[in-house]
Amino acid sequence: MPMAGTVEIRGGIELPALREHIELHTDDGLTLVGELATPLDRPPVATLVTLHPLPTSGGFMDSHVLRKAAGRLPALADLAVLRFNTRGTSSPRGTSEGSFGHGNSEGADVAAAMAFVAERGLPNPWLVGWSFGTELALKYGLKHPVRGAILLSPPLHRATDAEVAAWAGNERKLVVLVPEHDEFLRPTEARARFASVPEATFIPVDGAKHLWVGENQTRRVLNEIVAVVNPAAAPLPEEWAGEL
Repeated sequence: MPMAGTVEIRGGIELPALREHIELHTDDGLTLVGELATPLDRPPVATLVTLHPLPTSGGFMDSHVLRKAAGRLPALADLAVLRFNTRGTSSPRGTSEGSFGHGNSEGADVAAAMAFVAERGLPNPWLVGWSFGTELALKYGLKHPVRGAILLSPPLHRATDAEVAAWAGNERKLVVLVPEHDEFLRPTEARARFASVPEATFIPVDGAKHLWVGENQTRRVLNEIVAVVNPAAAPLPEEWAGEL
């Protein structure tokens, strides 16, 4: 039953949205499971196609930053948020068919998500990758009609220097958030690795680690995403007054 009142926006709170279980279908015959969250009573102004962290290390569509983006941003920033499990990945939503492809066969998963966006007519798609998801965004994003890519904690283990440099001189934006204490790639090294894309927006985040643990870091990440994708909605409120 809906509850009304003013509440602090934190943790796993889910603000009102239309939430739909979806399936994606890859060119190599797999069915991937996911969710689409959209604003409750108005069309979205942009779409986040989210790419989760490494499934062999516990990453999935419910990894906390992506789950919180889906829980908050349709209501707070008029965004559609698409989350899905890449091949072979499980979550409470279910298990996507196939097996982990080390970032190689997952190009077909990104293509399936973008085909879904086109079929639904979802506007202004952006890729939002976290950790392993940043590798997929860098490797495959330029093959699709995206507005740009937002990278959270890029490790640059799988994306090659050439794949990074391909983003240079492109109208599609590249926004890179690097935690000060990242366990894989810290700001000084990251600046050097992304120097081939001088147009990239590079955002070092003081005090953060690879997993963006804690409400302050969650808010920082979501605010940075919204500032890029729908700046009119930034900064995000920290309280919600209305029904839940």
